[in-house]
Amino acid sequence: MNIESAIKYCLIIFTLIVVTACNSKKEVIEKPNILFILSDDHTSQAWGLYGGILADYVKNDNLKRLASEGAVLNNAFCTNSICTPSRGSILTGQYSHVNQVYTLSEPLPKGHPNIAKTLSENGYQTAIIGKWHLVGEPEGFDYFNVLPGQGLYWNPIMKTKENWVDGYNATGGKEHKGFSTDVITDLTISHIKKRDTTQPFLMFCNFKATHEPFDYPERFASLYEGMKIPEPESLLDFGKETTGRTFGGQILERLGARWEQATKNPDKFWTDYPGLPYSLEGLDSIQKRKKIYQKLVKDFMRSGAAIDDNIGKLLDYLEEEGIADNTIVVYTADQGYFLGEHGFFDKRLIYEESLRMPFVIRYPKKIKKGQRIDDIILNIDFAPLLADYAGIERPGYMQGRSFRDILEANAPNDWRKQMYYRYWLHHPHRPAHFGIRDNRYKLALFYGQGLDKKGTSNNTTKPEWEFYDLIEDPKELHNAIHEEKYTSIIKTMKKSLQDERIKYGDLDEDYPVMSEILNTAFE
Repeated sequence: MNIESAIKYCLIIFTLIVVTACNSKKEVIEKPNILFILSDDHTSQAWGLYGGILADYVKNDNLKRLASEGAVLNNAFCTNSICTPSRGSILTGQYSHVNQVYTLSEPLPKGHPNIAKTLSENGYQTAIIGKWHLVGEPEGFDYFNVLPGQGLYWNPIMKTKENWVDGYNATGGKEHKGFSTDVITDLTISHIKKRDTTQPFLMFCNFKATHEPFDYPERFASLYEGMKIPEPESLLDFGKETTGRTFGGQILERLGARWEQATKNPDKFWTDYPGLPYSLEGLDSIQKRKKIYQKLVKDFMRSGAAIDDNIGKLLDYLEEEGIADNTIVVYTADQGYFLGEHGFFDKRLIYEESLRMPFVIRYPKKIKKGQRIDDIILNIDFAPLLADYAGIERPGYMQGRSFRDILEANAPNDWRKQMYYRYWLHHPHRPAHFGIRDNRYKLALFYGQGLDKKGTSNNTTKPEWEFYDLIEDPKELHNAIHEEKYTSIIKTMKKSLQDERIKYGDLDEDYPVMSEILNTAFE
């Protein structure tokens, strides 16, 4: 080989090396960014994407924009319908009995694995801004700036690593002027702007809204003024006698009583509410419930309107930054919420309004836009999905499963046909229970024991079964547990419920009081 040929050969080899290196670098850079937007209690009834009586009233321009550019899950469910445990499951991909976040007072154990740690170990910049609510210091995040506990709607105080103290104490935190949903969005955008653009990011943007006291910015104060919002058909359900349900529930009148207490003793009550005083004096039981409902639903939708505004701001920023196509955007709520259905407010129950998690995801490179997906997805599946899109094999600590193939129109034949649910924070009005839901039926055992979990009541309740046919009775207005035509179905579902408990290792072996209950219940 002459000198000229040797030089040409070397140049070719050098070019190949450079191209290969660039491609490798490009592959790392092209891992998707992930913007995970999480609200609190922003139930599917108030999204306007799932139909229902509020669909024509909610402000949802940006939610509809996100849905039209991505996929909406019709059957996403939480595994424990209350704020702190749901957040624990989203982060870890685990049920409460595994990650040990059962009620409202437990932190994730120190050193416990989570999706932020996993992605951080695989080249992602990780951050969380907004509501945390998991008591202990966030782990796995390169940066955090979070509300202490529930935090404030107005001029929220937020805590970073530099001023962190475990618990919900705001002492030492920094005050941020403005309404929390706006503040959290602005802080999120500001942090993303400071990122290392050679690495992908995982950003959790966690809103306090629409959690009680359902506050909203001044720009929405007149929204729905003078309007009468349609009522759910079960609004005037005043007791378990009409439906056969086995417990009282969190009735709207208790919310009305809270408004009264907050009005009379504002310095002693745990929160304040917009629009007080709100008089309920002189009303009969029907008038009172109807009036409570109107304030609740209007305040709730106003709070949701601020979320919609800020989703738009986040989407606009991604486009302006030129990273929209390579950023996975998720918007979901940590659980559902009752807006007058069954005469209730709050969540916690296996009933549909509480159990269902609204969920939309956009990723233009991989997810076909405009999809509606009916498969049963759980909050323990979110972390495996994010790991999958980050190019990471599902970590062994996760109990959930990635649903990427479902999103990309390649659904596996062995995807779950049923889901397991368990609520631990026992109170006689809302007893501790577990249950199973498939595409048609739902079976739950309200076992009524606190099992010494933090915040639970010592006032136990009699174990009771409930069963609903979600096709014949989609609003769950009739407990059909004793109907003969369902005898064989209930028997089969009890066996399936036991199988699910074995599958996930939730066997109550540490609770002797449960042995007799379970032996009798599953006879």
